[in-house]
Amino acid sequence: MQDLESSIEKRLNHVALRYIQEAWEEAILDGLEPQMLVNAALYAAISDLVDSYGEEAVASMAEGLSKRIQHGEFTVIRTTQ
Repeated sequence: MQDLESSIEKRLNHVALRYIQEAWEEAILDGLEPQMLVNAALYAAISDLVDSYGEEAVASMAEGLSKRIQHGEFTVIRTTQ
């Protein structure tokens, strides 16, 4: 049962990401600069997290982002040298 729930959650996360990517592409086509979208997306995400989990929990989560970024967790296209 837990495997099914995990599979469903992964699928829903993928669908949610696709929604964000499609909205992003549409905004670019409408002439918005990527940096504007980055700032708006980060603000929306962080403010929603704070609303859901509180400032302390989100601050703790944000502290761990540096290592996750450095380990490539958010790198979509990897280049090999």
